[in-house]
Amino acid sequence: MKRIAIVVLITLFMVSCKSKAIAVAASNAPTTEAGYMTSKKIIENHYNNKNQFSTLYIKSNARYADNKQTQNVTAEIKIKKDEQILVSIRFLGITMAKALITPKSVNYYEKINGSYFEGDFSSLSQWLGTDLDYSKIQNMLLGEAIDDLTKGKYLESLLEQTYRLDDTSNTNTKKSFFLDADKFLVKKQEITQTAEERMIKVAYADNIVYKEVTLPTSVQINTFQKKGNTEINLDYNTVTFNEELSFPYSVPNGYKRIIIK
Repeated sequence: MKRIAIVVLITLFMVSCKSKAIAVAASNAPTTEAGYMTSKKIIENHYNNKNQFSTLYIKSNARYADNKQTQNVTAEIKIKKDEQILVSIRFLGITMAKALITPKSVNYYEKINGSYFEGDFSSLSQWLGTDLDYSKIQNMLLGEAIDDLTKGKYLESLLEQTYRLDDTSNTNTKKSFFLDADKFLVKKQEITQTAEERMIKVAYADNIVYKEVTLPTSVQINTFQKKGNTEINLDYNTVTFNEELSFPYSVPNGYKRIIIK
């Protein structure tokens, strides 16, 4: 239980009608010499997908597996768009861990070890070995590209109705984004840190179109590193929008603070 509570929270830190996306046919859009859309047009269409909500509530089943064990818990996710995210991990109805994330701070505690963390993204990014911020976490949960694609340079390709965008700006950290050629929704995104022999894959399935936004029904997160591989599956069971949500967070008395140096 301790293992899944911590790993689910850390991994989250890291990564009925027709669609409202404005999809431009390839024949009418700027294309490469190979005949498919340019990366600029692919990215433009991705961000034309509707994303208009103030709050979002998600209740999901979470499954964690590594080489030694498999565990199942419930994850409750509350999002106040661009302001705060509250993640609660529960087992048999008991809260085992909780995280409150804002653009300026990251806070979490876990019950098994009686510990908590209070800090910002700079210290957490250094600890995890990858650059993080609030937007990356929110985007990952929404099924959107983790990075702001408008700020990067990409090499595009098309295979079996899936566009692939490969980031060309960093030699050590390689990023690839896979978008369907119909609605330009993210199907998968991969980040590889070559020198550290570390990789994370985030895959999405079975998108549902709501009037506010299109969301995946499941998120599969796979991490690969020298010390072992892990897999986390989030199945979104309940989704509601624009309700008045509370974001209660307080560290229980007697917990020991984790200091990241």
